[in-house]
Amino acid sequence: MEAIMKETDVLVLGGLSGITAGISCRRHYPDKKVVVVRKEGTILIPCGIPYIYGTVGGPQFNVIPDGLLENNQIELIKDEAVDVDRENKIVTLKDGEPIKYEKLVFATGSMPIVPPIPGIDKKNVYAIWKDFDYLSKVYDEMINVKDLVIIGGGFIGVEFADECRKGRDINVTILEALPQCLQMALDDEFCAEAQEKLSETGVKVLTNSKAQTILGNDKVSGVLLADGTEIKADMVILGIGAKPNAELAKQSGIELGFNGTIRVDAHMRTYTDPDVYACGDCAEKHSFFTGRPVNTMLASIATAEARIAGANLYSPVHSNCGAISVFSTIVNGRAFAVAGLTERQAKQLGMNVVVGKAESPDTHPGGMPNSTLTKVKLVFGKENGVLLGGSISGGKSVGEMINVLSACIMHHMTADEMVMFQMGTHPALTSSPIAYPIVNAACKAVMYLHQ
Repeated sequence: MEAIMKETDVLVLGGLSGITAGISCRRHYPDKKVVVVRKEGTILIPCGIPYIYGTVGGPQFNVIPDGLLENNQIELIKDEAVDVDRENKIVTLKDGEPIKYEKLVFATGSMPIVPPIPGIDKKNVYAIWKDFDYLSKVYDEMINVKDLVIIGGGFIGVEFADECRKGRDINVTILEALPQCLQMALDDEFCAEAQEKLSETGVKVLTNSKAQTILGNDKVSGVLLADGTEIKADMVILGIGAKPNAELAKQSGIELGFNGTIRVDAHMRTYTDPDVYACGDCAEKHSFFTGRPVNTMLASIATAEARIAGANLYSPVHSNCGAISVFSTIVNGRAFAVAGLTERQAKQLGMNVVVGKAESPDTHPGGMPNSTLTKVKLVFGKENGVLLGGSISGGKSVGEMINVLSACIMHHMTADEMVMFQMGTHPALTSSPIAYPIVNAACKAVMYLHQ
């Protein structure tokens, strides 16, 4: 008697965005059977990975519980998908039985970029793989580290540098090829402020610096720079970005687009197969502002795409408006955030812009305990006054203030509209309503717009 093949309505391949896509599908189509397949035994919170090495205190405190799937009646299979037969709608697993599907979602994420630097394969040179056991090994090895070199001064590198100093007597050096750390995300004045906060912790920042060779025999002993300088190191962390993990989709005949990502429409459906969707780092992204493909990989974008994909599997419900790109980080206790375009980025795109700036304490009066100075910079289009982007530095409230700006950008708010913004204020929680920096920055921009 022929065995009955395992079947499901919706099959999701992947981790973080896969969880979100599965839950979104369940909410919109409660009668559909959903199965999530992932090769990782434990899923880590991606944004929390640098904090494993300082604030959080270990990888075991940075996991996403499988109960999220169980609570939503979603079956989880911990296995690796190795083949997709789209004609017969069958996915082959490495160790388990094949699964027949009705709808398929690729949520396979990304992989760290490992540059072709001589010596990159030496012991104690680590890329940031989103793997529990791998990152646990890095955590254990760091106990004996005295000299840590981080290649890359973007968010990953800066956060690792800040966190690895906490509770450790360790020398940390960042190597950044650009003139400033965080330059791909922040305007110059915020880059300088973040770099100053790093220096206060004892982190050494070398800008305009490129790693040429990883030194040492079996184990790393240092890094040779392009200018001939040698930096002592008994551990090197690679924090230079990620690339999409779309090889399985490619093997199945799915069309790839920008930088090897899976081509999808605004509903997150692939152009190749109407029953196959993709979301997260493996899926192609387009700028909210230009419509052009962009290489932006953020957990917030991934989960937004996953919610769209899950909702649209059987009937179009939501459309992707494009990547606004909302970032936030914290360096030596000070938060930095940006939504949309920086002034530099807008000008690089040839846009004529007006800038408004304001600052005020995040309490009123500013003499209240734990008050922090908040700085806001807003960028508006000169012709129409529409908000294009905003940057903020300050205390923890910055993390939510930047989300407010993202909503303003998404809904094309103008400076005149933001001047009329009604905010809730409290002496211990916010800036004064008279000096609320988002509104005051918009007010200053309006003066220039109406000239």
